Amino acid sequence: MKTTPYHHNLLSDQERLAGFFEAIKEKSKGIVYDLGAGSGILSSQAASQAEHVFAVEKNPKTAQIAIHNLSNFDNVSVLVKDATKIIFPEKADLIICEMLDTGLIDEELIPVLQNARQYLKDHGEIIPCGIFNGLEPIHMETEHLCYQEGLKNNFKTMGPLKIYNSLNLKREFNEKVDVALKLPITDHGTVNGILITTFTLLTSNIICGPTPMLNPPLMVPTNPLKVSKGDKINLDLNYIMGGGLNTVKATIS
Repeated sequence: MKTTPYHHNLLSDQERLAGFFEAIKEKSKGIVYDLGAGSGILSSQAASQAEHVFAVEKNPKTAQIAIHNLSNFDNVSVLVKDATKIIFPEKADLIICEMLDTGLIDEELIPVLQNARQYLKDHGEIIPCGIFNGLEPIHMETEHLCYQEGLKNNFKTMGPLKIYNSLNLKREFNEKVDVALKLPITDHGTVNGILITTFTLLTSNIICGPTPMLNPPLMVPTNPLKVSKGDKINLDLNYIMGGGLNTVKATIS
């Protein structure tokens, strides 16, 4: 299968692919949309069970690779369109959208689904079907927002993980995240950041934690605050889902 360098990295993440393949095998039927189809790997999986797959990819160069990779499927149409604006000719039994990232901050899954959801049949399904976002207070060595990738931790956990929102992706919701939390502290030192971790519910039976190319945890700096074990701190977290990392603001007291 032809790929771009980015999509080659995605295809190398076997844990991510295995979860999506299992979910697609369970849910694919009738009319399927694959939104942000990339090189077409998920469309090819859905095609064997679907009546027709609409593979939507807005990047013309990537779409040409998808057209090449999917050329042997008579029931797949590649549409070079923006999935946040596209008008579909018929409603879907299944929507697949792998435009995922930590906290749903820097990818367009939420804006895409806000448009595409109107074209989902009443009993249609979405992969993924839900998202759980959690966070924990940390002391981080860096001073800038960054993803935690690889095996080495460059932070110290200062409190337990707390789920701060959960999303049913079949329902409409506000793209603005504005949460105020009280976080318990389990160690002495300085809190100067939070670690956001996202868990993806592909189906009601399949949940994925972070993988190398699917939602690596995100370290977000805050103002520094000296703490002791047993303290509770107040956190205000704001961002726009799909709005980009520059929308993230976090303060503690």
